Amino acid sequence: MNENSNIASYRRFLKPDVVSKLSGIEIKARLVVEGFIAGLHKSPYHGFSVEFAEHRQYMPGDSIRNIDWKVYAKSDRYFVKEFEEETNLKAYILLDTSASMGYKSNGIHKLEYSSYLSAALAYLMLKQRDSVGLVVFDEHIRKYLPPKSTMSHLHNLLKELDKLNPSRTTDISLTLHEMAERIKRRGLIIVISDLLDDPDLIINGLKHFRHKKHEVLVFHILDSRERDFGFTREAVFKDLETGEEILTSPWQIRKDYKEKLSQIIKRYTLQCRESIIDYVLLDTSVPYDIALFSYLSKRKRLF
Repeated sequence: MNENSNIASYRRFLKPDVVSKLSGIEIKARLVVEGFIAGLHKSPYHGFSVEFAEHRQYMPGDSIRNIDWKVYAKSDRYFVKEFEEETNLKAYILLDTSASMGYKSNGIHKLEYSSYLSAALAYLMLKQRDSVGLVVFDEHIRKYLPPKSTMSHLHNLLKELDKLNPSRTTDISLTLHEMAERIKRRGLIIVISDLLDDPDLIINGLKHFRHKKHEVLVFHILDSRERDFGFTREAVFKDLETGEEILTSPWQIRKDYKEKLSQIIKRYTLQCRESIIDYVLLDTSVPYDIALFSYLSKRKRLF
């Protein structure tokens, strides 16, 4: 099998419908990450490489005593060695498990997609020797695993992710503010949610992290049908969190629905941009490489 066929084989594991059929969340996470790395140089992300925590590129003002001359001899580029306590990133994955995350029109539901994404991110971070923690929440924080950088910690994270089910109503901002006050050391905050709550309150919560000097990356997870409202028959629509129901003809409200959703997405986009928060809109049919590259781009900018 040649290199191109190997890459093609791995990259199929970036497809959510393929990943969902694999057995074992650790296998899912590993194959997603390996598929992503295998496909990097065949993707639009030319020039990007995964950089480990021990080195970073030399910048004006750095002490020449920390230059790794062995690396320079091999690459003809200056890299400085950093101590683990200075470079080890602490990342926190905040995962929304509220009832609305259980919606799916086909394929996999939003929480399943988000769990696999979280698993892949955790696997990748620990491979980079970063510390990663997990916060599972709905209207309150349901589980908190503090960041650790050991590979044995991965099993605890994956075990928690593997048993998640959509739960209760949402109060995203409450968790954001609580964690912003709890986390003392500057780190990377990764929020994974459908953001189906008051946008103003959510944005204020995200800004609280920025006020505390954290880097923030938001993955906004939606189902394809939530975005296009492509329902074709009269139906009863039920709010998964409140139980409220409404009988309507989709074509009568589709235009207003899509305009409202577009306004919400635009608001998140603009507000996050103004606050230097990375905002990534993801459809549950979208391969995971977009999300993983967004993380790695953010990770790279920390140094």
